[in-house]
Amino acid sequence: MGNSLKAILAFVPSNKCQKYLLEDLEEMPVDKMVDLSGRQMRRLPVHICSFRELVKLYLSDNNLNHLPPELEQLQNLQILALDFNNFKALPLVVCTLKQLCILYLGNNKLCSLPLELRLLQNLKTLWIESNCLQYLPEVVCELSLLKTLHAGSNALRSLPRQLQGLKELRTIWLSGNLLSEFPPVLLDMPFLEVIDVDRNSIRFFPSLTHLPGLKLVIYDHNPCRHAPKVAKGVRRVGRWSEETPEPRKRSGAVIDITLDEKPLLPPAAKAEPDAEPC
Repeated sequence: MGNSLKAILAFVPSNKCQKYLLEDLEEMPVDKMVDLSGRQMRRLPVHICSFRELVKLYLSDNNLNHLPPELEQLQNLQILALDFNNFKALPLVVCTLKQLCILYLGNNKLCSLPLELRLLQNLKTLWIESNCLQYLPEVVCELSLLKTLHAGSNALRSLPRQLQGLKELRTIWLSGNLLSEFPPVLLDMPFLEVIDVDRNSIRFFPSLTHLPGLKLVIYDHNPCRHAPKVAKGVRRVGRWSEETPEPRKRSGAVIDITLDEKPLLPPAAKAEPDAEPC
């Protein structure tokens, strides 16, 4: 079906037209995944919410700005993709899906996140890039199992001190924000492995040699005059990155760190629909 026809049918609320958009998806697939990305949908067909064993639901690249309350029935859902839609606020029904471990909210119009997000205590990956956030909602700091936070391309000027309470956080993407200084809270997060502050306004970088878990720091496109100092074996991406990093010292000894698996740069798009759930 052509995109033009889909766009026209998306305005027609009749069940027949909506069924045509879904291409006769009447029963839950064997793989417990439904991918309705790019269907020009303006509302989620309620019958999808009857697939109670559903594990993955991809609704990316539609025209959604709300979700039906019946979505709460999907209590086995682990991956939910709502990116590239028209959400100005996160529907509270999403916060009832307590098994969620991956949530994609990027490329919407979100200016904040509800306090109810704290109910998603199994969440490990949160994508909130390319929204309208002027500050990182403090509720994010209550997601105790969070490992990956992608908050790039917003209007962030700082990070809350509470972020250091996320002991499981390993990767944080902050590219394309309004940071004028390296966020001090990141200096107190020794378990971070990847820090991306590309395309900000940072003029000075403090030493990062004391962060024992660090593997990759991306700092390009900042008005700084030197590369951040890092321990030996830590990869840097940016101007002057060829400079010799600082050796890592521990108990008087110098320990060389080699990366068996180099961490990846931030992907241009999220994981494909066949990504494994948590």
